Amino acid sequence: MRYYLIAGEASGDLHGSNLIKAIHEQDAHAEMRCWGGDRMEAAGATLVKHYRELAFMGFVEVVAHLRTIFRNIDFCKKDILAWKPDVLVLIDYPGFNMRIAEWAKKQGIRIVYYISPQVWAWKEKRVLKIKRDVDKMLVILPFEVDFYKKWDHKVTYVGHPLIEVVSHEKNKVPVRPISDKPIIAILPGSRAQEIKVKLPIMLKMVKYFPDHCFVVAQASAQPDSLYKEIIGNEPVLLVKDQTYNLLKQAKAGLITSGTATLETALFGVPQVVCYKGNAISFWLATKLVSVKYISLVNLIMAKPVVTELIQSELTETNLKTALTRLLQDEAYKQELKRDYETLWHKLGDSHASQNAAKEIIMIANGG
Repeated sequence: MRYYLIAGEASGDLHGSNLIKAIHEQDAHAEMRCWGGDRMEAAGATLVKHYRELAFMGFVEVVAHLRTIFRNIDFCKKDILAWKPDVLVLIDYPGFNMRIAEWAKKQGIRIVYYISPQVWAWKEKRVLKIKRDVDKMLVILPFEVDFYKKWDHKVTYVGHPLIEVVSHEKNKVPVRPISDKPIIAILPGSRAQEIKVKLPIMLKMVKYFPDHCFVVAQASAQPDSLYKEIIGNEPVLLVKDQTYNLLKQAKAGLITSGTATLETALFGVPQVVCYKGNAISFWLATKLVSVKYISLVNLIMAKPVVTELIQSELTETNLKTALTRLLQDEAYKQELKRDYETLWHKLGDSHASQNAAKEIIMIANGG
């Protein structure tokens, strides 16, 4: 069978790579073509376009790159038609993928959506488009099943793919020591624009905690020069392709909102969630988004488990106070540990990729 997969950012590339491996295990004759990244290509798919050419964050930024986005959409449609897949697998990345889904449905192409758009956060009526255009929705967050049920749409919960990834890292991959000092991990995001905004604020913590080693996780798609220009002479370490190795050793983390907050929690690292973006984009988001929290940890747990410093709250003073609490308040750390354990159990078993592959192969075969 022929599988065409589309992911548009680093997390999609990670989960897409494990999905590709699982499909290969269950379909020995699978042929795969993808939009994604290095991981998906290494897993055995032919890479059409890298996600570094696709990732634009925020309303203002998207508007500024509309010409590029529409050009990519047109190219994607032509490539899909030329390749004639048995199934189209869309991985998150809703702004792009939902447009492709609407078009592909009209072409008679079978469509599976793996990792639901966050329709529960904003623009709920997108569910109606999903019901119309997508043959099978595979969700990874437990509460999404009930959300879709509210809209009379049956979806399949396959478990969260990070459980399998983190389980493998914890159990099978040895730690490569980074520093003799206690480590504070800095994960400033994967996009250049968010790194430029948040990393300078995060680095202001270095002078307050001289007994700790601050380590910045470099996004694989970003050049060394981006980080070195911001870091300057600050006494911090920069590591590339070692995020999980870093989290296994960290005593605390300053983490950009997104998938990284969940990864950090699954590794048991106390964290402060940081978000700061374009002022206009953020203002528009506050008018559209209907959720109480910005981090996946708090959303899944339905309570403020980790501290979130958002937009104007992300200041040097607030970040210092929050990080001090993580390092010194033992009662808080124990409470956090218990909540992290509950979070792990909420997310289910460690076979999300295998479960998703089974559903996708079924659809590819006309099921």
